[in-house]
Amino acid sequence: MMVAARGLSDGRAPWQNPRILSTLFLVFLAGAVAGALSMRLGLHEKLHRTVAVASREPSRDAVLQRFRTELDLTGDQSQKIALVLDDYRLYYQSLQDQFDDLRSTGRTRILQILNPDQQEKFEKMMNDLAPQLAPSSNSK
Repeated sequence: MMVAARGLSDGRAPWQNPRILSTLFLVFLAGAVAGALSMRLGLHEKLHRTVAVASREPSRDAVLQRFRTELDLTGDQSQKIALVLDDYRLYYQSLQDQFDDLRSTGRTRILQILNPDQQEKFEKMMNDLAPQLAPSSNSK
């Protein structure tokens, strides 16, 4: 009761109390550290498993061969399905290019906000993250 009365008596709101502010800061910092550690220790891979699955995606030829064998496709059907698979690959690549443009735009906008020292640190951070952010190279 004394602390609350003292906080109000000096003209500051209770939330402006340095003890409360430092406690909130420490809780925030502990959460950030816990989140960073959990991502570093493998939670990131579990949450983003679809990226790993996509990188193991079979090639167009392997899919087409499996379709031929298991569906007993005729030559005409194989050709038509091959065209569909090619169209799908081109469409997927177009989407991937759009995502790359989006990332580039975001990066440029962030760099415009930062000062030169921050820009240098940001570039280093992005270079460290580049292997994780790179799109799947398996687009045969």
